Amino acid sequence: MPAKEIKELRQSGRLEEALEMAQNELNKHPDNIWGKRNISWVYYEYIKKYAHEFDYDGFLENLTKLKELDLPENEVMVFDTAAWQIASVVFTLQKSEPIDYSKINQVFDLIKEFHYTKPSESYSLLYKAFHKGYQNWSRYLEFADWWNFENFRPEDYQKEEYNGRLIMALVEQAYIAYSKILMEGEALDAFGSQRRINRFKIEEFLPKLDVIIEAHPDYQYPPYFKAKLLLTKGDDSDVLQAFLPFAIKKRNDFWVWELMSDVFPVDDERKIACLCKALSLNSQEDFLINTRQKLAEILITKGLFDEAKTEINKIINTREGNSWRVPSNIIQWTDQPWYDTANIKSTNFEYYNRFISKAEELLYQDVDEDEVVVEFVNKDKKILNFIQDKNFYGFFGYKTLKIKPKIGDVLKIRFQNKVNRGMCKVYSAKELNIGDQSESLVLKTVSGKINIPEGKTFGFLENVFIAPDFIKNQNISDGEDITCKAILSFNKRKNEWGWRGYEII
Repeated sequence: MPAKEIKELRQSGRLEEALEMAQNELNKHPDNIWGKRNISWVYYEYIKKYAHEFDYDGFLENLTKLKELDLPENEVMVFDTAAWQIASVVFTLQKSEPIDYSKINQVFDLIKEFHYTKPSESYSLLYKAFHKGYQNWSRYLEFADWWNFENFRPEDYQKEEYNGRLIMALVEQAYIAYSKILMEGEALDAFGSQRRINRFKIEEFLPKLDVIIEAHPDYQYPPYFKAKLLLTKGDDSDVLQAFLPFAIKKRNDFWVWELMSDVFPVDDERKIACLCKALSLNSQEDFLINTRQKLAEILITKGLFDEAKTEINKIINTREGNSWRVPSNIIQWTDQPWYDTANIKSTNFEYYNRFISKAEELLYQDVDEDEVVVEFVNKDKKILNFIQDKNFYGFFGYKTLKIKPKIGDVLKIRFQNKVNRGMCKVYSAKELNIGDQSESLVLKTVSGKINIPEGKTFGFLENVFIAPDFIKNQNISDGEDITCKAILSFNKRKNEWGWRGYEII
């Protein structure tokens, strides 16, 4: 067989001669695998040529001829090589305006009959090409199921560098795309105005999403889309649990709280709490109009007309300031009798603050609380030292926490990390009333005569050290009867534990 001659002809660019020789050979022996291989590589050269020139008709014609050879499954080399050219053409098609999805469908219908090495670099490139325009491609789910996410390479799970910046891992992009299409549903008409949610496919996909969430906690968005899919499916039984890992990471973004509010029914106070938390964060007004509208609607039903009018006024000012249309339902609100008599407040922050702690409780409900005592406060740096017992003590910043700590205060803390003797990070902190506190091993009250040694500025009450500034500020004299609160404290200089007075009572 003239395999060598055919190869030399096609490699020298004499494709017509190579094709004629390969075709003659195949005509003589139509079932011979070598004849099919020889002509398949000629077709590949034409595919490559037309891909480079972006001659779509020529490209499609030779892609069709390659398919019609009906090569066996173990013949993957020509298809692996052709995948690079196929990807090139699909990428080019995705750049057209508008995208001609009929051509993308034609290519997909052909190449899904081909055989590839899986996983492989060329097969992953094929996914990238078709993924590029997934948002408006009606057959994306069909393509993704055919391609099969189990065929990603280890490299596809890692972030990539592009133009000097890191971009999301291809795998995370794939799972996000699949989730979005499932959430949008299948179009039932040409315009996509009517859609149908495929709850079976959501059920089928959720366990796969769980695997990714478990194996790649560094991926930020899969937990978010799991929560959205559960909401889309109409199952809110565990949607909050699914959403929490994502929400904790993104807790300073208003839209995370707005989305969390969707988990709860209108009459659930937790819905209000989430909306109030969203509006309490520092965000651009342009982004908050939908959140304000959701809260305003609830406020109206509760008869809180001053607060509702305050939100509505901000919505109208933002929309008019951007020359945006004011929705008809908001206009209807302004026509109601209550709107004329309600007062506009400068802000609703006083109302928000009533619910913020309730919202934060939702976020950290699975994190155990620790009861600790404030041992020292640096008001300038907004840092406090705490102690639980001799085995656990440290310090953390409280600038973003809604507490006003002083020595001796008992706090309930949810720690993000518990570093003994070091700098800790905390999720939440709240001050406890005396009746809510457990019996503390690090606080006590002592009474008696204070002993201030001659020539010294410090003193002792039993075994409690009374610091010089404390004696000076309280104008305490040697031998005076006092009752003092004391806290257990570690003396770094002496490397020992002791009691230190902090308040006269």
